[in-house]
Amino acid sequence: MAKEMRKEIFALKKEIGDMGNLVLGMLDDAMKALATQDIELAKVTVNKKHKIRELDADIEAKALRLIALYQPMAIDLRRLATILKMITYLARIGRYGKDIASVVEELSRKKPYPAPFVNIQHMWEHTKSMIVDALKAFEESDSKYYANFEQRDDEIDEMRWSIFRECITYMMEDAKTITPCAFFIMISRYLERCGDNACKIAEKVHYMVTGEHKEIT
Repeated sequence: MAKEMRKEIFALKKEIGDMGNLVLGMLDDAMKALATQDIELAKVTVNKKHKIRELDADIEAKALRLIALYQPMAIDLRRLATILKMITYLARIGRYGKDIASVVEELSRKKPYPAPFVNIQHMWEHTKSMIVDALKAFEESDSKYYANFEQRDDEIDEMRWSIFRECITYMMEDAKTITPCAFFIMISRYLERCGDNACKIAEKVHYMVTGEHKEIT
C-alpha cells in the first residue's frame, strides 16, 4: 500500500510541475505581450486563467483523496500538505500573470513607454528566477535552490520602490505619462507579490524536507 501511495504522490508532484510551468508561461507571455504591445497574445494569456482554476481544483481533490485513502504520515503527509499549499501560491502567481496581460490593450495606446518599463523587465527576470528555483527546490527536495531567497527578495523589493520613485518623477514632469506609469507601479507590485509567493513555496518545501518551519522575510 505504501508503494502505491508514493507512486500516486509522485504523480501528483508531476502535476504540480505542470501547473508551475503553466503559470510561468502565463507570466512570460504577459510580459512579452507588454513589451511588444501584442494584444492577441495578451488575450490568450488571460484565457489561461480557466486552466489554472481547473488544475487547482483537480490537484486539491486528488491530494485530499490520498490523505483520506492512505492516512500518510511523516514526509508523505508533509508532501501532500505542501502540495495543497503550493496550488494556492501558484494560482496566485498565475492570476498576477492574467492581471498584467489584462492591461496590455490599454497600455498599447501609450507609445512609446516611459523609461521605467525597462526596469520592469529587469525586475521580471529576477522574479522569474525565484519562481523557477522554488519549483526546482520542490521537485528535487533540495534547499540549495532557496538558500539566498531572503537577499533576492530584498533586491526585488528595492526594484519595486525604485520603479515607484522613478514613475512618480515622470508623472510630475509630464502628465502624459501618468496612465502608463500608474500601470507600471501596479505591475511592479504584482511582480513583487510573485516573488513573495516564491518565498512561501520555499518555506513549505523546507517544512516538507525537514519537518521544521522557516520564515523567509
